[in-house]
Amino acid sequence: MKIDNFTLGNNKTFIVAELSANHGNDINIAKETIRAASRAGADAIKLQTYTADIITLNSDNDYFKIKQNTIWDGKKLYDLYKEASLPWEWHKELMQTAKDAGLICFSSPFDKSAVDFLEELHVPAYKVASFEITDIPLIEFIASKQKPIIISTGIATLEDIELAINTCKATGNEQIILLKCTSAYPANSNEMNLLTMNDLAERFNVLSGLSDHTLGITAPIVATSLGAVMIEKHFMLDASVGGADASFSLDEKAFTQMVNSVRETEQLLGNVTYELSQKSLRSREFSRSLFVAEDISKGELFNSKNIRSVRPGFGLHPKHLKNILGKRSTKDLKEATPLRLEDVE
Repeated sequence: MKIDNFTLGNNKTFIVAELSANHGNDINIAKETIRAASRAGADAIKLQTYTADIITLNSDNDYFKIKQNTIWDGKKLYDLYKEASLPWEWHKELMQTAKDAGLICFSSPFDKSAVDFLEELHVPAYKVASFEITDIPLIEFIASKQKPIIISTGIATLEDIELAINTCKATGNEQIILLKCTSAYPANSNEMNLLTMNDLAERFNVLSGLSDHTLGITAPIVATSLGAVMIEKHFMLDASVGGADASFSLDEKAFTQMVNSVRETEQLLGNVTYELSQKSLRSREFSRSLFVAEDISKGELFNSKNIRSVRPGFGLHPKHLKNILGKRSTKDLKEATPLRLEDVE
């Protein structure tokens, strides 16, 4: 599967910097954040395309107030989304900034009008946010565009995931990536259950990765070692910008460290091979082999004292030792010289 010019599942993890609300309501901050994500080594930048009116109602009713021991407790949903939303009139300019910085840019739409808007901008993929996985009409509409569809599973039951996947497939779209996600902000390590990521891939025959809300970079490294095709992590220019997601976002320095660690993990994993590297081949010189341990005269019997298996590896393979003991030497042999087949009668 490809997203723009990036092939997923090709031994390189697709690293996505999530801009989210970390734009400071200033397009110049948003642009510089995108450039910083490129410097940090991201492959892509992800936006969110919504307005407060798309997501919720402007109501003071208790139903619409946040009270779940989150960093946003006490706020109205409408006020939170109004503060966090990315102006639609910025999208085209930010996507060009991303392109100029060498980044792939796509977005999470939150209703059909957002999908239509993003289609006009020719986004190469769509992301379904965790809290939208139950919005089956939206998923159906996104999937119908026949582009890769990335679905976070943060609040999903197994039934929710199955329904979302079947909805995509019913449109003829099987370009599906499921992201293991824990919808806590920030998420604790003991809530992550990263082994679920591989089960998602196997159970539903799709690609899988991680949308991470932990504070550090350990989870992305572990996910990479488990075979994640994609890592998504919230990114900010620096903490002074603030914003709804700043407390669980990485700045340029930390994101760079994450990228470097993920790439090193990929190198460490490598491929299944039993071929030796050039350095390993040279190191075989320090393996054991059969050497003459005492001066031996022509015709003398080989025994465990005058022939030994020692380092380095310039003599006969030690597997020959049993067959050689008790046989005679074909010539005079000097101590500390490699034993050869032609030395044995």
